[in-house]
Amino acid sequence: MADPVFREFWAQRRVCLLSTVRQDGRPHAVAVGATLDPEGGMLRVITHAGSRKVAHVRAAGPAGAPVTVAQVDGARWCSVEGTATVRAERDRIAEAERRYALRYRVPRPNPQRVVIEIAPTAVRGRWSPVQ
Repeated sequence: MADPVFREFWAQRRVCLLSTVRQDGRPHAVAVGATLDPEGGMLRVITHAGSRKVAHVRAAGPAGAPVTVAQVDGARWCSVEGTATVRAERDRIAEAERRYALRYRVPRPNPQRVVIEIAPTAVRGRWSPVQ
């Protein structure tokens, strides 16, 4: 995550796809706004506490759930696999909202907001401009 081109690719505004695993093993993919925190070594997704993606992550238990976050820009793409946990602490939500506002827009108020924090375990893709 130290590569400046990688960081720039994750700073540009684009919709991402978060894939979680349902309890029956089938994948669940949903469009999200995801933000990269290279210093903290994680990605974040803000969402409603009652969402299916949150339920899937919570069902995995305290060790976290395997997830993938991907984004595409023409021939450039990146897929980050990792372990996700749901956090409801106000300071963690505030940091996720701050980063979301930098990449997308200021999020609407949501008293039921939580943040899915993803610790990367693998990164794949081609994020450098194609020549």
